[in-house]
Amino acid sequence: MKAPFEQLATLDRLIHEPARLSLLTALSACDSADFLYLQSLTGLSKGNLSSHLSKLEEAGFISVEKQFKGKTPHTLLRITGTGREAIEQHWEQLEKLRSRAKGWAPEEGSG
Repeated sequence: MKAPFEQLATLDRLIHEPARLSLLTALSACDSADFLYLQSLTGLSKGNLSSHLSKLEEAGFISVEKQFKGKTPHTLLRITGTGREAIEQHWEQLEKLRSRAKGWAPEEGSG
């Protein structure tokens, strides 16, 4: 059996980056979330969170709605259909890799 580890290189790096994986996973579990909630959930700084959200928005994985509540800016984020499909496929790929890795054993004489 071929080692499953080389398949790790085929993972979508845009999604697999830990902060973006966390964000997409969180957004896939709810209808929407605001910026401050995601910041508290992930522990990211405002600038870092904003940067990751911009990359996800550019990829079409999330939608960003900016509005004001009174005089306070409020940013609402939602996962798109494309984003939902991408994160589901990503988790499926990880589960398959994990399953293959559990069944993998080095060839005799290779270690």
